[in-house]
Amino acid sequence: MRLTRLVGFLGIVLFCAGQSLFAQSKQERKEQKEKVVREIVDSGRIKIDVDRAVPMAGRSVNLTSPYSLEIHGDSILSYLPYFGRAYSAPYGGGEGLTFKEVATEKEQTSEKKGSSEIKFRVKTKEDVYMFRVEVYPNGSVTINVTPVNKQAITFYGDVALDLK
Repeated sequence: MRLTRLVGFLGIVLFCAGQSLFAQSKQERKEQKEKVVREIVDSGRIKIDVDRAVPMAGRSVNLTSPYSLEIHGDSILSYLPYFGRAYSAPYGGGEGLTFKEVATEKEQTSEKKGSSEIKFRVKTKEDVYMFRVEVYPNGSVTINVTPVNKQAITFYGDVALDLK
């Protein structure tokens, strides 16, 4: 009887100790991820994998194809879809937000609580786009795109941590 109680008590102690060790390692992993995200943002080479689009008018669209936005200094490589109303569209419907252009009026600021904001303007043969990219410490990203000739659209995704 005593041995059963002792084994039960030791089991509870080991379980509780294991939980506290797991909680510490979880906090350390969170801090490590925040550090990696900060380094990627500060380097100016960011790849954002997008998984959801929210047009100004309409429902949220979960994206199943691999859409992304890459920022390499002033170079922008956008492979994003467009859902929404176009006030003026090129013949054939256009290419959505698929382009490789140079950003103008680019500025990057650090916000409170460790998030960063990157704003830039891109002019393509179809339209002029204002981008506002918010990168949060946990790696999640919000991209607001405001075109001149179309309705605005918002994308949600994550920073690709394995960018080579």
